[in-house]
Amino acid sequence: MPLDRDASTNRHANGAAPGVNGSAARPMTPTAPGLTGGGLSGDPLRANLALMAPGTALRDGLERILRGRTGALIVLGHDEVVERICTGGFPLDVEFSATRLRELCKMDGAVVLSSDGTRIVRAAVHLMPDPGIPSEESGTRHRTAERVAKQSGFPVISVSQSMRIIGLYVNGQRHVLDDSAAILSRANQALATLERYKLRLDEVSGTLSALEIEDLVTVRDAVAVVQRLEMVRRIADEISGYVVELGTDGRLLALQLDELMAGVDSDRTLVIRDYLPTGRKARTLDEALVELDLLTATEMIDLVAVAKAIGYAGASDALDAAVSPRGFRLLAKVPRLPAQIVERLVDHFGSLQRLLGATVEDLQAVEGVGDARARGVREGLSRLAEASILERYV
Repeated sequence: MPLDRDASTNRHANGAAPGVNGSAARPMTPTAPGLTGGGLSGDPLRANLALMAPGTALRDGLERILRGRTGALIVLGHDEVVERICTGGFPLDVEFSATRLRELCKMDGAVVLSSDGTRIVRAAVHLMPDPGIPSEESGTRHRTAERVAKQSGFPVISVSQSMRIIGLYVNGQRHVLDDSAAILSRANQALATLERYKLRLDEVSGTLSALEIEDLVTVRDAVAVVQRLEMVRRIADEISGYVVELGTDGRLLALQLDELMAGVDSDRTLVIRDYLPTGRKARTLDEALVELDLLTATEMIDLVAVAKAIGYAGASDALDAAVSPRGFRLLAKVPRLPAQIVERLVDHFGSLQRLLGATVEDLQAVEGVGDARARGVREGLSRLAEASILERYV
């Protein structure tokens, strides 16, 4: 396994280690090449956990190492920086398999894989990262893994022989892999919480729709829906992390999550578009979404803080101010109405109340709205208005 001592890495001609200025570590890249893609591209930890999830060849190899009661140090990526901190060992460049990984990890030294985990590049190498890179780990293997991850920017996997745990070092973080049973237990708890929050979200959304029809909306009513939407989104994001870690074991969990979250993300955007304050210094939609995302869990409970994130005045009395929606959310519920037509209708009428009061002829004045579509919009809004009022009062 890795060296029992720290050693300096090879130096460039200018006297500095690659990616290291003096003793400071080079900041980790967002993720190693080849590990991003799809919905995981924004989160390097999740992208790499997906490579190690149950059902993957890499996870199979790691489980074999654990069952064999041996340790391992595996670098997920190879470039000039990794090459410089490798000493000894031998090159392989063969296709990855779980059995090959298990056998190679019986030898002293680390294994270097390609960044997508499909090939074994080198084996039995001693890793010699810059000893000046700070590390919070005490064990030799884990300390080496953390330093190599920081210096190279590639994820590094450490399998502890004594503790029988698998640790992943990526993007300045250390993540310990749990077994599927423990993750499923936490995921089911989170899913039950999500179901309760979703029920409450449906209630406040229905109330908001009725208030919009009656033109009785206050900032408090709108912000309460935004608050619930954001809370639901955050719980769902946590469950998504569990789905990634579970791999093939998380298929049913993923189906339940998709069912519960259907339409939530679009509703979040539509509500904010409906109630974004106007003015010279008003926030854009993207700015409001970023501000919401930055709110802490404690701040999310405070309606004033949520209102301020959207762009309203940060005073409690501002929550009772009357406000009128633009109509994006209710128009999105009208069947077979393209988003482009929704934009034109909102631009033309300016508010939901004017839309509700518009005749078929008024609607036809909008570009792209013919007689059939105008009648469809008129009837769709009327049905939504009736349903919202009945739901609230009956």
